[in-house]
Amino acid sequence: MTSILRSPQALQLTLALIKPDAVAHPLILEAVHQQILSNKFLIVRMRELLWRKEDCQKFYQEHEGRFFYQRLVEFMASGPIRAYILARKDAIQFWRTLMGPTRVFQARHVAPDSIRGSFGLTDTRNTTHGSDSVVSASREIAAFFPDFSEQRWYEEEEPQLRRGPVHYSPEEGTHCAAGAGDPGPACRRPVGL
Repeated sequence: MTSILRSPQALQLTLALIKPDAVAHPLILEAVHQQILSNKFLIVRMRELLWRKEDCQKFYQEHEGRFFYQRLVEFMASGPIRAYILARKDAIQFWRTLMGPTRVFQARHVAPDSIRGSFGLTDTRNTTHGSDSVVSASREIAAFFPDFSEQRWYEEEEPQLRRGPVHYSPEEGTHCAAGAGDPGPACRRPVGL
């Protein structure tokens, strides 16, 4: 992938997943969505999907051979998930902090107000996933949003979102740059973005 020239003030992108254990419970799903909004993330894209086992295996291939790999793959393919592309300054680290530690027991003790501390059930059913680096964010975003062009987003959408004003569309579940007096049409994206 070609490197994208970004301004030092540019928003950073990360992939955020809400796992089947949380999507299965509408109140938890909404609570996590509200945490995203209240922590000033911009929701660039959002979709719900059923993940095929083969896609899970490919996504988690770095963990193949580890004791939890098969359990994780089976769980992630067990029901609907919600995928987000989130943006903000330091989005990757901020989302990881908001999620809390991977191990739910640890999350409950050191970060009880985190998403995993509040809603996690086990180390596999820990409510959320987030990218751990810029490189993995690009790879993971491409896996869940194959039609999304990160380079095009940084060229066309990011400067507008950073400068504002920004509009949140509850119908779409995403943010967009608000047009002059009429936020509706500004939120309609051309196909392929």
